Amino acid sequence: MNGASREALAAARERLDALTDNTSVDAAKLAGELAAVTALLDREVSLRRVLTDPAQSGEAKAELAARLLSGQVGGEAVDLVSGMVRSRWSYSRDLVDALEGLANTADLTAAQRTGALDDVEDELFRFGRIVASSTELRAALTDKAATAAAKGELLRSLLGGKAHAATERLVVRLVTQPRGRSLEAGLESLSKLAAGRRDRMVAVVTSAVPLSDQQKRRLGAALAKLYGRQMHLNLDVDPTVLGGISVRVGDEVINGTVAGRLEEAARRLAG
Repeated sequence: MNGASREALAAARERLDALTDNTSVDAAKLAGELAAVTALLDREVSLRRVLTDPAQSGEAKAELAARLLSGQVGGEAVDLVSGMVRSRWSYSRDLVDALEGLANTADLTAAQRTGALDDVEDELFRFGRIVASSTELRAALTDKAATAAAKGELLRSLLGGKAHAATERLVVRLVTQPRGRSLEAGLESLSKLAAGRRDRMVAVVTSAVPLSDQQKRRLGAALAKLYGRQMHLNLDVDPTVLGGISVRVGDEVINGTVAGRLEEAARRLAG
């Protein structure tokens, strides 16, 4: 997001943090309500445009949002959305993107309150690896002919009782309301958002064999020192790397695997 939308999003995040800092606010319930508003505005293009029309006063747009949503969602969600439409948005789509991000953040906050945020981070990563390794599952979850209800039921059968409730809600929303994103991009975005709840960066670590606890601690400390921030490690085992480890932080790859060194040597010879 750029310009006005960036400022509006920052203000909305502050309001969400202020709300969820109050433990009497049910963060999971708030997440579901914000997700419902996201779906509404994603579907109703004309309404979205009215609520982001710069020619209309912020107060008028806030009153309209409150009239539409009162009785449909809780007071906290009404107040948050009303505050958001008072702000200026560069594009009407930015409002929907922001609402979706706040819904996901609220669900992660609910997990953080119960000490389950690390579990949710790991489950999102593991689910991404499962999808990447199963063409049949990915096809079923991205099938445009399948209904959202059918996809949701499939995911609940896979995750229900096996993953944290927040993980299940996040993945179900992503799959049933993809909003033009690929499944892989959506899962990666959720993982980054989860890491950001603790101001941590995510390092995807691939090794030929599982790392010991001591190796994980040493690697985490080294990466934290290198990047100047606490690092969350998403661990993946791939025998094809032959030896060593490969670390990806954002777009940067630190490749210390035997396979990586062989590929580099082959490129140099070919050049």
